[in-house]
Amino acid sequence: MLAVAAQLLLPFVAGQLARARVAPALERHPRALASVDRGSVLPVVYTAFGEGVVAGIWHRVSWEQLVIVFLVDVALLAVVLSASSAGGRLLGFGREDRIAAVFCGSKKSLASGLPMATLLFPAATVSTIVLPLMLFHQVQLMACAAISRRFANTQIDRTSEELPQPAAALS
Repeated sequence: MLAVAAQLLLPFVAGQLARARVAPALERHPRALASVDRGSVLPVVYTAFGEGVVAGIWHRVSWEQLVIVFLVDVALLAVVLSASSAGGRLLGFGREDRIAAVFCGSKKSLASGLPMATLLFPAATVSTIVLPLMLFHQVQLMACAAISRRFANTQIDRTSEELPQPAAALS
């Protein structure tokens, strides 16, 4: 439990405590912040894939199984994105809030899932257990990038038009 707290809770608490001092500098350098933000997940993803390779996951999982897991991940992401979009509309959210709901509704990433999996499951099985999460994370990144571009390119009246459907951006 302490290992998960150190990996997940400690950086969060440290960031909250440092926020007052570092926020002005980060606001002056948004590109640096974006690079650190995007780059912070890279070591976690690299570690997960590296541990999977060392554990021999690619010899234990057939291509057919991998394709099935991939398709299930794509379907699950489409359902979650569509549900978060529809939920935002049903709750009467404004355009900006509906966009936030679409992007935040699917975010359970490798950065939080891997530390929890290493705590809950034996080391020999963790790489196989997190394989669907590793694939989901990659699909999520690609799909959300496409949806983000679509939102950015869609010139709509913010008060009367509906948001593009996330599932449509996946096709």
